[in-house]
Amino acid sequence: MKQLVINAFGGPEQLQLVEAEHPPLASNQLRLKMHYAGVNPIDAKTRAGLGWGAEAIKDRLPWSPGFEVMGEVLEVGSEVCRFLPGDRAFGLVAGGAYSEELVVNCDDMMPLPDAVADDMAGGLALAGTTAWQGLTDHGCLQAGERVLISAAAGGVGHLAVQLAKDLGATVVALASGDNHDFVKGLGADEVVDYHDDAAVSAIEPVDLFLDLVGGTSGKSLLSQVKPGGRVITVPTITAKEVIAAAGELGLNASGMLKENDHDHLALLADAVAEGRLRVEISKVFDLADGAEAHRQIESGHTRGKLLLRG
Repeated sequence: MKQLVINAFGGPEQLQLVEAEHPPLASNQLRLKMHYAGVNPIDAKTRAGLGWGAEAIKDRLPWSPGFEVMGEVLEVGSEVCRFLPGDRAFGLVAGGAYSEELVVNCDDMMPLPDAVADDMAGGLALAGTTAWQGLTDHGCLQAGERVLISAAAGGVGHLAVQLAKDLGATVVALASGDNHDFVKGLGADEVVDYHDDAAVSAIEPVDLFLDLVGGTSGKSLLSQVKPGGRVITVPTITAKEVIAAAGELGLNASGMLKENDHDHLALLADAVAEGRLRVEISKVFDLADGAEAHRQIESGHTRGKLLLRG
């Protein structure tokens, strides 16, 4: 089977398409035919040797990236009773989704409602759980509150806009001018061009700031949060700086790591099936074009999700 791997940390050119062996199947595992694998910033960061992901796999190279996947069950282990061959499944894995086939733990996968398209499911698990958990488990967003979402047209951001609106919040979204109509179409109440300093400064204070960018951008937006308000920042190399700066302003700030939660995956899939949530797929790449997919995700200007096709 074909698989994208890295043999060393570095640029997108490190992704090499190889012929790999079919891994053995344990009693509690599934063999999955990958239909779609999400391409996420964490994939590129890990490939480049940055962050906790790279630290975790530095002694296990060669390694195949990919943390969210959708596919068809080909084979089940002797202890698996939740899936049968032919079932559609999606979920979060600890790498390896950039592969035509992969072996996954049964407990990491969820069945898909018939109404959810394969490609939408392929880009849902990681971005969706990050958005949902950032808003709810960590951000404690309540109906009637104002939430500011940076990078609102991106993979996590465009889902967060929809989920926050569905929770009854007033959504203030930051996006480039080219993406304003797109983000408004997702339900954002206010859309502000992050290039327009005056417009950003004029944002009425928010209860929660979901920081999906970090760095100078994340720190500069802290002034738009109400006194005593909340800041949740996703894993970036500058997360600690944002949290420290927020603390100096008297804000309640913390980082977050998404968790694999079956209830959350089911909630997200049901929202897609019911038409309350849509996953915008901007482009689908073949496995052989994985390096180009990484160049695109590293540009920081992707609308919605990028996928690899199995």
